[in-house]
Amino acid sequence: MDITWYGQSCFRIVERNKISVVTDPFAESLGLPVPRLKADVVTISHDEPGHNNVGAVKSESRVLTGPGEYEIGGAFITGIAANFIAADTYRRNIAFRFDYDNLSVLHLGDLAHVPDQATVEEFGEVHVLLLPVGGGNGLRASQAAEVVALIEPYYVIPMHYALPGLQLNLDPVDRFLKAMGISAAQEIDQLRIAGAEMPEQTQVILLKPQTQT
Repeated sequence: MDITWYGQSCFRIVERNKISVVTDPFAESLGLPVPRLKADVVTISHDEPGHNNVGAVKSESRVLTGPGEYEIGGAFITGIAANFIAADTYRRNIAFRFDYDNLSVLHLGDLAHVPDQATVEEFGEVHVLLLPVGGGNGLRASQAAEVVALIEPYYVIPMHYALPGLQLNLDPVDRFLKAMGISAAQEIDQLRIAGAEMPEQTQVILLKPQTQT
């Protein structure tokens, strides 16, 4: 499996002989280069310019925007309601879980709170966690570290944090690394994993945002 990040919450997930997925494609108004992407499936966690630019993804993609279970092209995709509800505030957000045979990836969208135990159990075993860490309408660094402890994934890829040119007021990823007790994290262009290569302890991987497919 190959996982590539394009900034904000936008990833492309590819597994050999399976469907390709793009998550949360963003609009040009965010200030980041909008990549030219192709995918069989596009998932949208919520309806905001930073997450719903479906037009940026070429081909006849199937678009998923809500909770439910889907079997597409040999992969299982589960949309899980992870809405933020507090006092008089409601914010729609859908987490998407992608299961490719023996590998699972969980994209948390703009999760803004530490989920309860029932939701964590619904997430299931997670090999790769795509996790918002920069605050704004998503998790703050300390909350994100708490979510990692609850889910216990093998790999964590931070997303939704400050980048050069981004027109959003988000925290830098260093705050999340500090909350995790990490002085430095491995930074690579793309995460490539196979089912037999899981680490014994959770690894935080920083992906460099790519601008092309």
